[in-house]
Amino acid sequence: MDSNILLESGTNELEVLEFVIEGNHYGINVEKVREILQFQNITPVPNSHPCIEGIFMPRGDIITVIDLIKTLGFQNNDNRNNFLIVTNFNNLNIAFDVQAVIGINRVSWTDVVKPDSTVSGPGSGVATGIIKNADNLLIILDFERIVEEICPETSLKVSEIVKLESRERNDIPVLIVEDSSLLCTLIKDSLYKAGYNKLTVKNNGQEAWDYLCELKKNNGVDYGAKCIITDIEMPQMDGHRLIKLIRDTEGLKHIPIIVFSSLINDDMKRKGEALGADSQISKPEIGQLVSILDNLVASQIYG
Repeated sequence: MDSNILLESGTNELEVLEFVIEGNHYGINVEKVREILQFQNITPVPNSHPCIEGIFMPRGDIITVIDLIKTLGFQNNDNRNNFLIVTNFNNLNIAFDVQAVIGINRVSWTDVVKPDSTVSGPGSGVATGIIKNADNLLIILDFERIVEEICPETSLKVSEIVKLESRERNDIPVLIVEDSSLLCTLIKDSLYKAGYNKLTVKNNGQEAWDYLCELKKNNGVDYGAKCIITDIEMPQMDGHRLIKLIRDTEGLKHIPIIVFSSLINDDMKRKGEALGADSQISKPEIGQLVSILDNLVASQIYG
């Protein structure tokens, strides 16, 4: 898929690929999509998860196929006319079996409504955002959670943190910007185990930006955020827009920023670097996140 359709980084806009399952409209961030294929012959994998249809090999790459129809609780009785959305996120190539592909919607993150806890609470639900179109509601799915529930080994590698639990405590304030309540808890718990005591969590870029502006106005930003860890995909304001605002603002532009996202690939790294991110890491690598945070903190303390 041509990624050049995407807008300039930092504009707080995204492209959403719209697809249909049983008459319901769903979406995925185009940044996660490699290509869209007509349904092909799939080779079943013995003893795999019930929602894994099998594997196929387009152009030499072996790719796992997840039956998204069954995953969402519907019956996939005849997939001959279906489509495969081939994705890449968290350094994984995975295809999702869907019934129809509609096209691409360009929207602002301010138009993406975060579902309440009745739809997408901790440990349940697979919706990260809802967009109201003229004729329907478009639900943006949490593909990371879908894959994690089917293949738990793709989740954050929190086992890497156990060996760090005996370290000295660290009072440097760290701001975490993440819209997933489950990931917020995992990241916060992991950093606390790694010695970081003063952690503040905001659910999206807008909340983080408001918090930073309030710090700058009152106590001074270093009091509440000497380093920022941010996701990219978030309702209201995404991580790239947040970075751009910070780097364009006196009194804030000096704060080190780590991007911790499932969307880290070569193209996204270039965009993050252009905006001024200090480091960018794929979400499973929580141990690497701690190491980079340690180095950034040390550079502030010792120069």
